[in-house]
Amino acid sequence: MDRDNLITILKGMWIGGTMTVPGVSGGSMAMILGVYDRLISSVSSFFKNPGKSMSFLVRFVLGAGVGMVLFSRFISFLFTTRADVPLRFFFLGAVAGGVPMIYREAGIRKISLGAVAYPVIGILGVVILALLPTGLFAPDGSFGPGAVLIQLAGGVIIAVGLVLPGISVSQMLYMLGIYEGIIKNISTLNILPLIPLGAGVLGGIFLTTKVLERLMQRHPQPTYLIILGFMFGSLPELFPGVPQGIDIVYGVIAAALGFAALYVMAGKEG
Repeated sequence: MDRDNLITILKGMWIGGTMTVPGVSGGSMAMILGVYDRLISSVSSFFKNPGKSMSFLVRFVLGAGVGMVLFSRFISFLFTTRADVPLRFFFLGAVAGGVPMIYREAGIRKISLGAVAYPVIGILGVVILALLPTGLFAPDGSFGPGAVLIQLAGGVIIAVGLVLPGISVSQMLYMLGIYEGIIKNISTLNILPLIPLGAGVLGGIFLTTKVLERLMQRHPQPTYLIILGFMFGSLPELFPGVPQGIDIVYGVIAAALGFAALYVMAGKEG
């Protein structure tokens, strides 16, 4: 296995593992690690150039799947211990460590109105999603008759959360009112009710990546800055509050380590 293939798998593992952390966006990590553009391009051009797209996507998805399996229980365990606070600060630092790379991708040369306004638009987008009433699409969380259209629409919205950095998928599921129903059906292996939702997710991913790829090609600076706003808007969900006692020291060290690790990794992509 050559170096590029191994790096793709390892980055997939990291992104897949971090997706199991509440409040951490896989899209944010993909952006920070420098694989976001290639992911968008590979999915968007899948039917046009399936061989090239599959070559990258298979390696990435393999790594992401392994990462989710390996890290999910470990991270869940850490969140039930005193390691919860340092872990959250580590990821806060990691997101901050990737900000310089995104500014570089956006081609920011000087502070302007757009350099401030576009991130604010992204932040407002996350805030609006957070303010939407829970159960908006399925108030009782049911999967009974007539829920097919709701699940199709919900799948498309979930896809947007999967693709856009800074958007918490779990938050999207709660907003749609289908989180508990999905968990119940998965735990009981009742797959049939999930088919419309899955179809909506797949369709939404292809649609969203097509739109994003075009925006990145035609309007790169505003697109990257709005994405940066999405990432900033998601940070409050990670913030565990002001730590007390020795947790202050642990939190600062963890944030510094997270910043340094992702700053170096992102810098190597520049």
